[in-house]
Amino acid sequence: MRGYRFLKDSESLSRIADINRALTTQPLNIKEKCYSKYIFGEGIGQAALVCRQYLLTRVAGLNLNRALLYALGRPGSSVVYYLPPEWRKSIRNQGFKIAPFRMALLWQAFVGIMLAYGVLKIAKIILNGIKTARDQSTQKLGRYVYFEGLVPGNLPQPCKDGRSHDVISWYMQWSGRISDIEAICHSVIGTVPKAVDGTRVVPVKSAIPPLSGLWPLMRFLAWGIGASTFALVGFFMGRWWHALLLNQAALAAQVRMQNPERLAKDYLFHNSGWIYRPLWTYEAEKRGSRMTFYFYSANCEAFKRPDGYPPLPYGFQAMNWPHYLVWDEYQSDFVRRAVGETANSTVVGCIWFHCSAEDIPEFSGRGVAVFDVTPHRSSRYRILGVDFEVYVPKTCIQFLHDIQQVTKDAGYTMLWKSKRKLKNASLAHPAYLSFAERLSRYENVITIDPDISAYRVIEASKLVISMPFTSTALIARELGKPSCYYDPTGLVQKDDRAAHGIEIIRGPEELTHWLKGIPVEPRISEVIVT
Repeated sequence: MRGYRFLKDSESLSRIADINRALTTQPLNIKEKCYSKYIFGEGIGQAALVCRQYLLTRVAGLNLNRALLYALGRPGSSVVYYLPPEWRKSIRNQGFKIAPFRMALLWQAFVGIMLAYGVLKIAKIILNGIKTARDQSTQKLGRYVYFEGLVPGNLPQPCKDGRSHDVISWYMQWSGRISDIEAICHSVIGTVPKAVDGTRVVPVKSAIPPLSGLWPLMRFLAWGIGASTFALVGFFMGRWWHALLLNQAALAAQVRMQNPERLAKDYLFHNSGWIYRPLWTYEAEKRGSRMTFYFYSANCEAFKRPDGYPPLPYGFQAMNWPHYLVWDEYQSDFVRRAVGETANSTVVGCIWFHCSAEDIPEFSGRGVAVFDVTPHRSSRYRILGVDFEVYVPKTCIQFLHDIQQVTKDAGYTMLWKSKRKLKNASLAHPAYLSFAERLSRYENVITIDPDISAYRVIEASKLVISMPFTSTALIARELGKPSCYYDPTGLVQKDDRAAHGIEIIRGPEELTHWLKGIPVEPRISEVIVT
């Protein structure tokens, strides 16, 4: 907290974000010949990038931010955190004092732990293969696709009308899907198998089927012994990258020794894990599987500043997915700016993602769907590395307050759907929670369960007001509803490309004027039948 205040008082909030951006693109200065194909397999051509991606997910991010802020909060203090040698130099070049011996010791300990984890991963794969050597259940799936990183709310949950706005249902109506599939798999264990348009939706324990048969197990055992020995020797020689990625190499070897028919025809990853492309995906792609990366959200860009656009947010420039599904040309342009003009992106419109079987509450009058962002507690917000304060309690509260007042005066019912459940929300700011409780008691306000699909709320509304730059504004436009972004602060630039062409409204007066410009359909009681 003191470190963050120091940055804010010195007008250098971008310092943490700048370090994260630098690490995103900074090479590790490891010669290509030092990477072993025995470890990296089909990913050898991207070995340097794979290492950097993995470090960005396992070493950089929130924990590094916390260590940097802690050092800033104690004058004269050094950064003490496990980082590879190249990144230690980068931190020092950014003006931070470091403790070289302690950082080197922590780094060696971390790599040693990752080496041990890799050996355990190899042993676990062998044991699972032995347990399931006679189990052919995975083969019974036939032609299937696999969704990585789903939660129960991402699975089909039809409402009374039979519709469900989840990502699996979206995939089944997408023209670019893999055809003639017999099952859709996911890792949400404990859920009841379902079906979408006659296609089974089946939970499985892992994206990679367990090894089956004596010969694949023996091959993997031999590889595991050799890889573990190779990584151990490299660890003592200072070649830390093989030890670091041994656990990932084990998964890649598991795929390499599979019958290709047992692999999914399409593996789908979403943008909650945008940085690291798993090493095993290179093996699966070589064996005929498609790797698809999809954006379930369009809120990826950094806010434009008065002096222009800042560099791209942390991590995006390290992406190297073979195929991106994007919402519109604005997002396609974002991907090209991040990974290069050769990026393979397909515009598919808004992608459904999360829903529940619950319907929205009944209400009378004209509804305005309102979508905000839940601000984090200060202790959490400080370590996010944010260098432009928009999603803070003051702004988020003002956003809701202004809309409630303006919609009430205009005779609208405010259908407020918060970003997440607020009851027992440990990360939400207390001031926001207190205001939300008061807001829910206003006569023209109806609170909507956050799990209910935004599509249903928008369909039931006359128009939509979203906080910049949440994706709901784009969904509303796709559904033909009047839509705008509301900024109560005046900080958001009117021509910001992150708005995807949606109008940005500033202040209550502009919002009132915008509402008056929306054509009003007459109520049934006002229609005279002659």
